[in-house]
Formats: sequence, structure tokens, C-alpha cells
Amino acid sequence: MDIKDYRDQLDAIDAQLAELFCRRMEICGEIASWKKENGKPIFDKNREREKLNSVAKMGDPKFEPHLRGLFRSMMGYSRSYQHKLTDPASALAEEILRARLETPELFPTEAVVACQGVEGAYSSIACEKLFRDPEVKFCPTFEDVFKAVDSGEAEYGVLPIENSTAGSVKANYDLLVKYQCHIVRSTRLLISHCLLTKPGVKLEDLKVIYSHQQAISQCGRFLSSLHGVEIKPCANTAVAAKMVAEGSDNGIAAISSRACAELYGLSILAETIQDTGANRTRFICISKKREIYPGANRTTLTMVLKHKPGALFSALERCNELGVNLVKLESRPLPERDFEFLFYLDLDIPAASPVLGELIALLESEAEELRYLGSYSEVV
Repeated sequence: MDIKDYRDQLDAIDAQLAELFCRRMEICGEIASWKKENGKPIFDKNREREKLNSVAKMGDPKFEPHLRGLFRSMMGYSRSYQHKLTDPASALAEEILRARLETPELFPTEAVVACQGVEGAYSSIACEKLFRDPEVKFCPTFEDVFKAVDSGEAEYGVLPIENSTAGSVKANYDLLVKYQCHIVRSTRLLISHCLLTKPGVKLEDLKVIYSHQQAISQCGRFLSSLHGVEIKPCANTAVAAKMVAEGSDNGIAAISSRACAELYGLSILAETIQDTGANRTRFICISKKREIYPGANRTTLTMVLKHKPGALFSALERCNELGVNLVKLESRPLPERDFEFLFYLDLDIPAASPVLGELIALLESEAEELRYLGSYSEVV
């Protein structure tokens, strides 16, 4: 026998499997109707456990784990189909539709926008990329940005959420949930760090370098080449530049941007000192109101899953089932719950897609708690 003969056998078996699978799903639909009429829940844990144990013994023992996996997936598809047939439209999906209809057609060009740091901070540069004429309100900390948006002092806030080399800004993920803000837009900046000093200062004169912890971690190779220089984190790269400009000590320097060199009258002692040239930071624009502008093609959700084996796999399987691409998955520990997590999902799915409502309904059936953080587009 050659490969074609084997493939012909597989094709014949697959045709039977496809027919039997469709028949199985039809019967599951009939069961869903019966459960609805009789007030029974879709998920029957004992029945699924018994089924998995019985089918695992039906075939060759060497295929037992594969049989369990196959039927676990099929039962997941069955539950999804049954929920689709019996559940009313998700209240959250209806809220999203209402927000789409109530959001203006155009993203604002002018607004009061909160940013962390001082003039010249990367957040303020991102802000000017998102808004044509923003009135920028500078805040000492990331949490102060959220407080300004939450209180109404600012209509929007612009914050870093992840860097291509240093990873996620975890504090801002936690604050998104704490203040229940919504993401309405995002953008990315190419981050190029410079070593800034007062004019005339040489590398051998330096005693201390200041910058934000993220910037310090992005410039590890350059900093490790310096000897006898103390590295001190501070609130912001622009704050570091301002400290150098206003200080009287010529032995201090800042890791900051070229824009801050021009803004604060500093010299660039070294440039492009980050470990990689492809160093980009993604910034999000948050609002207290749920706003979904036309063209929103990325969606962010959070979910707390039931504490049981396979819970995350089952939730992600729902995304796969609907053909939704998962762009990012981030986990954060839940306070006061040992080794349990809140998951953030960034999904390539437009707010206008009917698939979004279907996915939300399915994930609501899998999760203890599901929150919608927004659908938005990214400004290039």
C-alpha cells in the first residue's frame, strides 16, 4: 500500500465521523429543548464524568487519553450548541450594542486627557498621537490617571500597557479592573532611549542614572557596561530628565527621550541605548464611559474561571470554535484567593461582528465572572 491508499481509508472514516458528529449534535439540540422544558441545567457534571470514563474503555487502551480528549472536546461543542439554542441574548452583548449605537461617529480631536509624568513623557507623546489638540493633565502616578478619569477631572487617560521587550505593565492591568474603566483606543510608539546629561558632562563623570524601572530594564546591556554608576528608578523617564535639568549635580544623568533633551536643554551623551531596536510600547486610551467607535476591531475581556482542571482550555476552546484569534492572554493573581487568577484576553474581533455576542454568551457559561473592557482600534 502507498500513501494514497492510507489517505483513501482515512477519507472514508472521516466521512462517517462527520455524518455521526452532525447526528450527535442534532440529538444534543433535542436534549437542549427537553432540558429547557423541564427546567434542567445544560451542564450535568456527573453525566459528563460517567461518559468520559465509559468511552475511555471502549477502544484500545493505548488510545485512552486520546479518546478522553476527543470526547471532552465534543462535549464542549455540545454544551456550546445547547447554550446557543436555549439561552436568551446576553445582557452584556445587548449593552455593547447599545454603546455602539450611542457612541459618536468620530473619535474626539480635543479633550482633557490625563497622563502620568511631566511634559515630554512617552505617555504625553502617545496622547498627542491619539488627540489632535489635547489639554493634558499630568499626574504623579498611574493610579492618579485612573482617579482623574474616574472622578471626571479628565475625560480620558493614556497609559502604557505593554512593551515589546519588557513585557506587560502589570500595575495598569490591575488598575483597569479596580476602577472599571473602558479601553476606547490604543496606539504604539517606537521607544528610543537616550542618556541625557547637562551640557559638557562626560561619561566618566557620572555617578547616578535615573529613569523609570521599565526603561532601566530595557537598557540592561548598556547599563551593565558602566562601572561605579548607581542606577535609581524614579516615577517617569521625563521626570528623570527634569530632575537632571533642575539639579545642581553634574554627576547625574537620565534615561529619557530625544524630545526631553530638546524640552529641558540637555545633551545626548549616548543614543539608542535600549537592548533592541524594535522596542515598542503599546498605550491604551481609557474612558469612564463605554465608547465603541466605528472601526473598533480589537476586543479586551477579563474572566475569572471556575477552579477546576481544564477550565482555561475549555474557555479558549470557545474562541477556537468560533474562529476568533486570541492576540494576548495575561493572568493576574486574585487577592485573597490562593493560586486563582483573573485572565485578560485581547481578541481580534470587531465590535460589529455578531460573533462577539455569541462568544460572550459562551464565555459567560464557562466563567464565574466575565467583564468587557472595550472594543477599539489602534492608531498606527
